[in-house]
Amino acid sequence: MIRTTFTLALALAACHDDGTSDAAYQAEVVTAMHDSIGADLAELVASAQDLQAAAPTHAWSATGDAAAIAAMRDAWKRTRVAYEHVEGATAPIFPDADYAMDARYDDYLSKLGAAGDPDPFDARGVTGMHGIERILYAPDIRKEVIAFERDLPGYQAAAWPRSDAEATSFKIALCGKLVSDAQALRDQWVPAKIDLGAAFQGLVGLMNEQKEKVNLAASGEEESRYANITLFDLRNNLDGTSKIYALFQAWIQSSDDRAERDRAIVARLGELRSLYAMTAGDELPAVPATWSSDAPSAEDLATPFGMLWSKIHLAVAPAAAGSVVFEMNAVATLLGFPEFVEE
Repeated sequence: MIRTTFTLALALAACHDDGTSDAAYQAEVVTAMHDSIGADLAELVASAQDLQAAAPTHAWSATGDAAAIAAMRDAWKRTRVAYEHVEGATAPIFPDADYAMDARYDDYLSKLGAAGDPDPFDARGVTGMHGIERILYAPDIRKEVIAFERDLPGYQAAAWPRSDAEATSFKIALCGKLVSDAQALRDQWVPAKIDLGAAFQGLVGLMNEQKEKVNLAASGEEESRYANITLFDLRNNLDGTSKIYALFQAWIQSSDDRAERDRAIVARLGELRSLYAMTAGDELPAVPATWSSDAPSAEDLATPFGMLWSKIHLAVAPAAAGSVVFEMNAVATLLGFPEFVEE
């Protein structure tokens, strides 16, 4: 703690060739981050409200409620875009908000135990974006996801609201909780609470998580598993990280040793963007039936999924010089921020 405080004090006291101190750069980043993320949080709230407004108050029908279901799914995807854009910076600072809005079904069941969540439409038990997603996409859930989840203690098959009471609860309670949680995060996002070190570390962690997301997709355990949009999540995480990282760049580039690292980071982020653009749609390529993330075969690595998996792992490997995680960690140290450490 003493060493970290001393390092930060030295960094903040330093001035650069343009006469700008690190303290001034830091203040500029805080202001810019507040405004940039604040816009995404406003969109998160608006999208959650749109989702709630579109929800019927009667038992859902695939034919009679097709337009409403499409509208809810569209609004839900917009909540994902907004949250994935801010997650890296906000989750380390507001972990309770991150859990409330972005925890997965298995995260909730690990706390609920064998009793599970007997009423998936209320504001208790399994909630948040993925609790809503599990209901919205219930008829379309992949067999790999069902195979993974049905062995979880407390598992209950996903379903649409079958009664007016369930539909009303989904709209008022479950969607209402997402709206209130999003509003609470938006209202807490004030400059005084923005911890730049934690936010930067969160960005690095989010880039490291790219490989976890593609690993889990192979076993049906990924985040947006019901909508089957893992590639969509990866792209939006990358876009959000790139946007927030850009706010630090003037400060980073004010020192030659950091500027060299910055060039490598920008190049790796661009390579990931190009990689994700090579696959059309929101879902990952099909996972080979014999796939193993621990020891993939040469044949499986030669498939579209295998090649994507390999390139993502190489691009974010924490211990590999030149990877985006390695280089961002190096910049973090030079700025006096804590490094991301893989658990």
